[in-house]
Amino acid sequence: MKPRTEAPWAELTSIVGADHLRAASAADAVDGVAAQMVVEPGSADELALVLRCANDAGLSVVPRGGGTKLGWGNPPQGADLVLSTARLDQVLEHAWADMTATVEAGCTVARFQKTLGEHGQRLALDALWPERATIGGILATNDSGSLRVRFGALRDLIIGITLALPDGTLAKSGGKVVKNVAGYDLPKLATGSLGTLGVITQAIFRLYPLPREVRSVSFTASSPETLSKLVLAVQDSKLAFTGLQLCAQSGGPPELAVRFEGTTGGIEAQLRQMLQLAADARQVDSPQDPWSAREALWSGSEPALICKCGVLPSQLSTLCGVVGRVAEPLGLAWRVVAQALGLALVRLSGSQEQALPAAAAKLRSELEQLGGSLAALHCPPAVKKDIEVWGSTGDAQALMRRVKEQLDPNGTLNPGRFVGGI
Repeated sequence: MKPRTEAPWAELTSIVGADHLRAASAADAVDGVAAQMVVEPGSADELALVLRCANDAGLSVVPRGGGTKLGWGNPPQGADLVLSTARLDQVLEHAWADMTATVEAGCTVARFQKTLGEHGQRLALDALWPERATIGGILATNDSGSLRVRFGALRDLIIGITLALPDGTLAKSGGKVVKNVAGYDLPKLATGSLGTLGVITQAIFRLYPLPREVRSVSFTASSPETLSKLVLAVQDSKLAFTGLQLCAQSGGPPELAVRFEGTTGGIEAQLRQMLQLAADARQVDSPQDPWSAREALWSGSEPALICKCGVLPSQLSTLCGVVGRVAEPLGLAWRVVAQALGLALVRLSGSQEQALPAAAAKLRSELEQLGGSLAALHCPPAVKKDIEVWGSTGDAQALMRRVKEQLDPNGTLNPGRFVGGI
């Protein structure tokens, strides 16, 4: 990062207006790192000018949408300026006949879905905290939920993007048609980059119809292994499920939720086949919406570590066993919410905060021996200092660093937050 010059607050004020640049408060801290100022540009052009100004002055910039995932990743090495996309909140175009839509980064997921729903369409994903999470935020963190098993992840849904680079360039890639393949695939590169390469100002998505009807059915068994076998059986069947989620926890029975969408007759036929496949499990009436289990992992008063883990789909029961073996000797309660693709969120919690770093290290070691991975999404600030948030990147680290140096040579955006301190 180049040396800092005098803070350009006057220049930033001239760009966005005095009402949209303010001193940061304690609530604007980024993962425990205090910020100096908060700026809210009102357009993509203003945002690009703000970035260029901050970059020239050597300021560190932290992009922020709804702020729901500011604790993910490493704490930033600096947070001179929080760049909010709150004013970039419009659905710019809904080409419902082409089943695509263009939306600004600061629009919340819920608002976007409501607009699409007026024409019977949707963005086919179920992100965390949709009422507050923004389009730019879910793209930066690659937040996909249970619908991913049917419709793919965000990288499969995004077809175009506009990205503001630190030098003030507004880079565009992709287009408004689903089969547009011209140019460099910037949408996939920016998705999951945690705002370290550029600031997303707008995105274009492929859409899907809203289902006529949605029904879920839940099962339990004596062990996660029985339900894990059922997961594989469902995946090998001809069932057109849109959600397949295994939940397990200390001190409680495991549960498998399956979701179907379509017409009443079609769903009834699939439910009959599902019940045949689930002969070794017991159907249960879940008292709560099973698809809220991911968000529920963030509830609770005790110190907690929440991790995103990846294993093979055939290893879901093994994952649950490993989590239990790691957590219980340390006096930690545990919960697993796993999707059929082998992706899982794991919560470890207990009154002894000092046990969490050892649990994270042991769990990562066990999963890596299985060929899996672990990334820590949430934990107390003191715990984060004692763990490696992202884990090993193998031989990809050098390539990722070169991409960072190409797009953000001064290290302006979210310095240190991503893999390997990028």
